[in-house]
Amino acid sequence: MTLKDLRVSKGLSQAACAAYLGMSTRNYQNYENDPKKANTAKYHAIYQKLEAYGRETPISADGSMAGNFNTNVITGMGLQALVRSVVEFKKRDCFETMRQFVTRDIDGKICILYGLRRTGKTTLLFQMISELAVEQTAYIKVKTTDNMSKLSKDLEVLRKNGCKYVFIDEITLMEDFINTAAVLSDIYAMMGMKIVVSGADSLGFAMANRNELYDRSVTIHTSFIPFREYSRLLDIDSVDSYIEYGGTLKMENMGFDDPDSAFDDVSFRDDESTRKYIDTAISRNIQHTLKNDHYGEYFNQLRELYDKGELTNVINRIVESMNHQFLLRVVQEEFKSHDRGSSRELLLKEAPADRAHVLYDVDSKAIVERLKAIIDVKERRETTVEITQEHIEKIKKYLFMLDLIVNCTERHEARAQEEHTVFSQPGMRYSIAKALVYSLKQDAYFQSVSELDKEYIMAKILDDVKGRMLEDIVLLETCKAAPRSQEVFKFKFDVRGEYDMVIYDKNTNTCRIYEVKHSDKIVEQQTKFLHMEELNEIAEKRFGKIAGKYVIYRGKTQDVDGIQYVNVEEYLNGLAS
Repeated sequence: MTLKDLRVSKGLSQAACAAYLGMSTRNYQNYENDPKKANTAKYHAIYQKLEAYGRETPISADGSMAGNFNTNVITGMGLQALVRSVVEFKKRDCFETMRQFVTRDIDGKICILYGLRRTGKTTLLFQMISELAVEQTAYIKVKTTDNMSKLSKDLEVLRKNGCKYVFIDEITLMEDFINTAAVLSDIYAMMGMKIVVSGADSLGFAMANRNELYDRSVTIHTSFIPFREYSRLLDIDSVDSYIEYGGTLKMENMGFDDPDSAFDDVSFRDDESTRKYIDTAISRNIQHTLKNDHYGEYFNQLRELYDKGELTNVINRIVESMNHQFLLRVVQEEFKSHDRGSSRELLLKEAPADRAHVLYDVDSKAIVERLKAIIDVKERRETTVEITQEHIEKIKKYLFMLDLIVNCTERHEARAQEEHTVFSQPGMRYSIAKALVYSLKQDAYFQSVSELDKEYIMAKILDDVKGRMLEDIVLLETCKAAPRSQEVFKFKFDVRGEYDMVIYDKNTNTCRIYEVKHSDKIVEQQTKFLHMEELNEIAEKRFGKIAGKYVIYRGKTQDVDGIQYVNVEEYLNGLAS
């Protein structure tokens, strides 16, 4: 009986045999089709090994690796069906990093794909699988009842069947993952398997990477979705859309990997959906990871909160409080600022006479106090654990590890420097800010004006909120894209004024100064600080000659009296990844 006869008698395809033998399909075909190989020792070794098929874990005719698996292992036709579901989707920018890991010789390391919910992790896995030989690939969807022992047994079965590529989704659901993760790198990756793991519990990966997987992993973060990527993936070239919904990928385009998204297709469409996202994607992420840290190393100050069932509530409060403080600064400056131009000043200049004075006549002090009362969480009297600054700092540290908040630099003329905290998910910030702005409707005088006027005024205030958010977006994305030779920061002067952004080039000792405006119109007031000679002189003493002055706004790109007006969508799309 020839090798081909043996294969046919067992009902196997050439691809399935190749996978079982750990060979490429083409190499196996050469032995089956080339008569010169029929009498070689290698041919007989292949024949004997294939003859043993059936006494080990079998490979079915479609290339799937059947057997008594302990976890949810998908191969063959089942895997092809999953892959077909992502054919129409565009690839995220980080896909190339995963491809390089899978296709290059990097033994002894695993690839970790992590990020918050609805950022396309499972889609990325399936897109990578679509480029690999299905008979050499397996996908495992982890359940909460799984553990590393069960997973290890399945990996051994897959290895014996010639599986080279294993993609393990939601691996952080395993309770013992944080403390046993090194099994994947130290054993199976060292034996030549390419292992890619993913999960929504980003903090669990960060902790495992600091200990069990130290220096034995390639990490890919999905939480931060810059405007240029959001625009490319969703075909939405509007910075306003990014402000309102940015941070996750909407269900109709990319979000099928999250079963909850079937009932909630836009994460930040309103205050309720935003709170749900904070609870499920952030608070439970942190709580789940701390619960599964068996050594208790990361609980310390938070142990009492967790034991009393109050940890999730505190995390929610801190996330929302950071957003509220952002809005409070906006509103306070709106009612006090003369330099920036506020909503009430805009109303006075632009609105019809009957609505122009509304924001002057409302009780601005009461409005600010009402916002402060909202920030001081109402449920405090219902809690049993007194929240300390240590609690807050610990949780903020975890939010940084989750890539939810990012520190950009803010410099001052007097040489002081502080961190300017920016949310990486603008939709979350805007949704909560919008809900708080509408709380201004409770003001007694404000309630007396017409509904049409209320909506007009609310829109003006929200436009100010978008303006501040746009400053943060431009600063954050420029910081992330800047080469090592450049420093990007906000610069504040001692007496008055600030540059929304400065880019200092250390190689040339020159700087560029920027104002960022949400407006789509050119207004002389926008360039006031850029034109002030005394401010320019201070900047040049610190950061070298000013090589350019810019206003980033929503209008057309053009030069106006030596100031470069740059369209914000064009600017953000032009940043290097």
